[in-house]
Amino acid sequence: MTEAPPPPNLAYHHTPGAGPTVMFLCGYASDMNGSKALHLEAWAKANGRAFLRFDYAGCGESEGNFEDGTLASWRDDALRMIDEVVKGPVVLVGSSMGGWIMAMIAKARPEVVAGLVGIAAAPDFTDWGFTMEQKMALLQQGRLETPNDYGDQPTVTTRGFWASGEANRVLVQPIAWGGPVRLLQGQKDREVPWEYAPRLAAMIRSDMVQTLLVKDAEHRFSREQDLALIVRALEEVLTLCSPS
Repeated sequence: MTEAPPPPNLAYHHTPGAGPTVMFLCGYASDMNGSKALHLEAWAKANGRAFLRFDYAGCGESEGNFEDGTLASWRDDALRMIDEVVKGPVVLVGSSMGGWIMAMIAKARPEVVAGLVGIAAAPDFTDWGFTMEQKMALLQQGRLETPNDYGDQPTVTTRGFWASGEANRVLVQPIAWGGPVRLLQGQKDREVPWEYAPRLAAMIRSDMVQTLLVKDAEHRFSREQDLALIVRALEEVLTLCSPS
């Protein structure tokens, strides 16, 4: 029997400090060098907090082919980081697709997750984020290219990623996890309808869930005032994780 190849090497930046480790989960086709991840890393260094940002396989500086990635494989990349680098409890900060992966990890490994912060979280977007025509194209052709608002190259979605998303939807049953949660969502977000933030909040069984809707914020959620809100939400979650 042929042995399975080793998993791709994942690029990451780990800041040591007081735990639980704050771990940033990027969005789809994004990387660990975005403004939110770097802002939180600077905050962590200034406050002596442990922090980790990383690239999923096939993204950013990590090995692998982007089109080989699936929702489940990128979740597993995050779990590798928790097991091999962090080796302790985490507060997950999930941006867009990272908010979906955040919820998946809370379901799969609740014992290592101390808190959650979602930023324009996009749970189950393979269900609601594509038209029926786009879904049929994915099934028939194996890949889909759509305009990219953040770069010159189109956004590519594969049939493998779409199928993995449909198999791992989190808004279909309660998420049995009981820690502190903050969900931040802009109401001018053209990519994630703001109504999904309250829906995700309702699915998490914890009583320590708060949703903040920002009327004038867009999907990137990276203006100075948006970044300040993210830090405030993270500080609240960390306080609830380690009450004085």
